[in-house]
Amino acid sequence: MKETETELNLLRRIERNPNYTQRKLSSDMVISLGKVNYCLRRLTEKGWVKVHNFHNSKNKSAYVYLLTPKGIEEKGRLTYHFLQRKIDEYDQLKKEIKKLEKEVGRGDDSVR
Repeated sequence: MKETETELNLLRRIERNPNYTQRKLSSDMVISLGKVNYCLRRLTEKGWVKVHNFHNSKNKSAYVYLLTPKGIEEKGRLTYHFLQRKIDEYDQLKKEIKKLEKEVGRGDDSVR
């Protein structure tokens, strides 16, 4: 997974559930705990995510991750670029499927 895709995935998950733990993010995203920690630190340094620690909590490592207004804006920008990239990939796949269908003698113009 590219770093921008990882960032977008983290931003989307944090927006849906600010109480996500790094361990749960790691498990759900199928990436290492160290990578989650590194990426969250980067997002915090960029000003896209704010981290709040609950000092009153019995669990001293309880954190809440919140998207900042800048983080919300960047999530939108990353989502737009991700969508554009996937549309381009889809168009390329349609062309490749058409070409392969002609090669195997199925030259119909419909793409499934």
